[in-house]
Amino acid sequence: MPAIVLVLIVAALFYLGYRYYSAYLAKKVYALDPEFVTPAHSMRDGVDFVPTNKHVLFGHHFTSVAGAAPIVGPAIAVFWGWGPALAWVVLGTIFAAGVHDFGSLVVSARHRARSIGTLARDVINKRARVLFLLIIFFLLTLVNAVFAVVIANLFVANPAAVLPILLEIPLAIAIGQYIYRTRSAALIPSIVGVILLYVSILLGQAVPISLAGIAAEDGLFTERNIWVILLFAYTFVAARIPVWILLQPRDYINSHQLFIALGVIGLGIAVGWDRVVAPAFNDTPEGSPNWFPFLFITIACGAISGFHSLVSSGTTSKQLDKETDARYVGYFGAIGEGSLALGSILACTAGIVATTTDWHAAYPDFSTASGDATSNFVNGVAHFANNLGVPTSIAAIFAAIVVISFAATTMDTGVRLQRYIVQEIAEIARVRAVARNLTAATSIAVLVPLVLALLPGGGDEGYTFGVLWQLFGTTNQLTAGLALAVIAVWVTKNRRNPVAVLVPLVFLLVMTSWALVVNLRNFIQESEWVLAPLDAIIFVLAVWLIVEAALALRKAWSGTTVAGEPETTPPRADAER
Repeated sequence: MPAIVLVLIVAALFYLGYRYYSAYLAKKVYALDPEFVTPAHSMRDGVDFVPTNKHVLFGHHFTSVAGAAPIVGPAIAVFWGWGPALAWVVLGTIFAAGVHDFGSLVVSARHRARSIGTLARDVINKRARVLFLLIIFFLLTLVNAVFAVVIANLFVANPAAVLPILLEIPLAIAIGQYIYRTRSAALIPSIVGVILLYVSILLGQAVPISLAGIAAEDGLFTERNIWVILLFAYTFVAARIPVWILLQPRDYINSHQLFIALGVIGLGIAVGWDRVVAPAFNDTPEGSPNWFPFLFITIACGAISGFHSLVSSGTTSKQLDKETDARYVGYFGAIGEGSLALGSILACTAGIVATTTDWHAAYPDFSTASGDATSNFVNGVAHFANNLGVPTSIAAIFAAIVVISFAATTMDTGVRLQRYIVQEIAEIARVRAVARNLTAATSIAVLVPLVLALLPGGGDEGYTFGVLWQLFGTTNQLTAGLALAVIAVWVTKNRRNPVAVLVPLVFLLVMTSWALVVNLRNFIQESEWVLAPLDAIIFVLAVWLIVEAALALRKAWSGTTVAGEPETTPPRADAER
């Protein structure tokens, strides 16, 4: 099948989803109010709470959620065939991710931009908040550790991409200062930034940066581990400075990168007339997991991901200028990530090989699919770029920069979110030395995933991927299900139809709980005594929180007020004035 056919079909479905379904959600489910005074205005502090143009905010939100996961997940999942992977990406984006991301942003904005964990207390009860915060802390620890390892591995494999990525930081700071001081629009400066970034690819090719000369061959200070340490040192600073200095301008640059990458994929497919040579449904070899239910936790970002609720309620809601902007930022952001997942599927089914036999050789088993996911995407995008006349060597650096940029942006946001969560947990525990100390909270947010990323073991894939990565998907999707539970209770309490939220909620919790049980059985059989207790703890927390949410939903449905629920009637813009 020509790959361009799939591009056109999915683009049409995404357009219809945004045009009609998101409009229904905005009007009938979330009831957006253009006069609502958002926390960015009512709590403005110039650091975290900053009213932001919706296009700039879209760039921040989009690139924060569109890290390596919507690339890696689909690149692995095509192992089961492109049919199930593409179906989950399309249906998950339109009917689950859009609802989840959009709803998390609205509910957070209506509750003083509180995080989804705190909202569990406000909307459900206090116990739910503690449980949710623990799950979120574990998820963010995994996200930050995994993305640091992903970036470090790409730096080691692509030394020519290091210099352009490093130059992007002062470039973004300069653009941020220019926009802030001149109060000018961000579009033109950010486009100039993207152009300069891509010009620096030539410089990176001429001056590749490698740490192999100072790194040990094994032990703690390998080249990868040195990069991991440097990345966390950088994020310590990035998570403490105001969002407008680095986070916003770099995110906006990277949002343009995403559209350029999608354009390269689409145009490259059209010009090269590449065909999807992978099977629509692939027989699962013995020893590999079945696609049902594991497809729905392998593709998280790109269909629906709990991490998005943390971004929506952690940083994006603090920058929302108008409540009506939430539809564009939240729902359209989900569609953008679904489009990136589509690009990953096509890169790994039409870009890396020319025949079905070659594809089976590239995807012989699930372990190989997992280990080669990032390189398959990079090689596929490089092939599409080569169709447009870009030399393969430069095209490969371009594709690597896209992946690294998105992963780095997500890591920056993830550490900042982890700092918020640490402060919330410290506030509950009454440890004011951490709750009110930015340096202490940021240090904990950095050190915990740093230690996790550096732990030895796990075979060739390392401890992060070889051991704890197996819990990342279930924890991520569990967080999404729990966020939908909070949204469903809030929608029900406000006397609006919660069906649009309940359907993806039930489906996701069933799939995630099923996967947790299957994994627990496998871990016990394989004597994985690190993974088995963690899996069991996560499952117990999930069941406990599901029960709490069900009780809260029942009370909300019957009209009984849930303890701890604040007033949600929106203040008006004239009240602020």
